[in-house]
Amino acid sequence: MSQSRDNSLPTSHFTRALIYTALLIFAVYYLLPLFVMLTNSLKTLDEIRAGNMLALPRSITIEPWLKAWDSAQIGVDPSGLKPYFMNSVLMVIPAVLISTMLGAINGYILTKWNFRGAGVMFGLMLFSCFIPFQIVLIPMARVLGLIGLAGTTSGLVLVHVVYGIGFTTLFFRNYYNAFPDELVRAALLDGAGFFRIFWRILLPSSGPIIVVTIIWQFTNIWNDFLFGASFADFDSQPITVALNNLVSSSTGVKEYNVHFAGAILAALPTLIVYIVSGRYFVRGLMAGSVKG
Repeated sequence: MSQSRDNSLPTSHFTRALIYTALLIFAVYYLLPLFVMLTNSLKTLDEIRAGNMLALPRSITIEPWLKAWDSAQIGVDPSGLKPYFMNSVLMVIPAVLISTMLGAINGYILTKWNFRGAGVMFGLMLFSCFIPFQIVLIPMARVLGLIGLAGTTSGLVLVHVVYGIGFTTLFFRNYYNAFPDELVRAALLDGAGFFRIFWRILLPSSGPIIVVTIIWQFTNIWNDFLFGASFADFDSQPITVALNNLVSSSTGVKEYNVHFAGAILAALPTLIVYIVSGRYFVRGLMAGSVKG
C-alpha cells in the first residue's frame, strides 16, 4: 500500500505543475491587454509610434493621465473625464443601494410570507433577467419622458434599479430560501411585525449575499454604456459614454496614450472593487449555492 502511494507522488506533482503552468499561461494571456494599456499610457506619443507597444517605457510621463482626467487638450471637453466620473459615482451608489435593498425585501417576501401567486411573480421577475437591453429602450425612454426624468442622472438611477431588481431578487430569494422558518414563526409569536423581522433577523445574517449583490450591481451599472448613451444628456453622461466620445471624436492625431489612460481610469473602480472584495464575492456565491 505504501509503495503504491509513493508511486503516485510523482504523478501528483507533475499534474499540479501542469495545472499551475496552464493557469499561469491563461493569467498572462488575460492580463496582457492591461499591461499594454498601462505601459503605453506612461509613454509619449512619439515613443508609441517608434517602438514596440509591448516594451516598457523609456521615459515615464503622466501627461496622458492628466489630459484624460482634466485637460482641454483631449478634444472632447475642457474638463476631461472628471465630471463624467462623478456622474457615474452619483448614478452607481444610489442605484446599487436601492436595488440591493429592494431585492432583499422581495427575497424575504417570496420565501417567508407565502401568498397566492408567489411562484408566478418570482417567475416573472426571473424572466426579466433575460430581457435584452435593446427591447426596453423605447418604452423606458417614453416612461422617463412622461415622469420628467429624461436626460438626468436620476433617470439613469431609476433605469438601473428597475433592470436590476430581477437579479437582486434572485440572489436574495435563493439565499433566504433555506433560512429557518422557525425563527420567523417565533418572532411572529413574540409580536414582531413584518419590518422588524426583516431588520432584526434576516438582514443581519445576509452579509455574504449582500456583498455578492453589491459587487454584481456595481460592476454592471458602472460598465453600462447602452443606457447611458440612450437616456443621458450631455451633462449627465456616465464615464463610459465620455470615454467613447474621447476615443471616437479625436481628429487628426490619435493620442493613443491618452486613450489608454482614459480606459484605465474608467475601469479603475471595478478593478479596485474586485481586488479588495473578490474573495468575499466567491464566498458569498458559495454560501448562496449551499443555501439555495
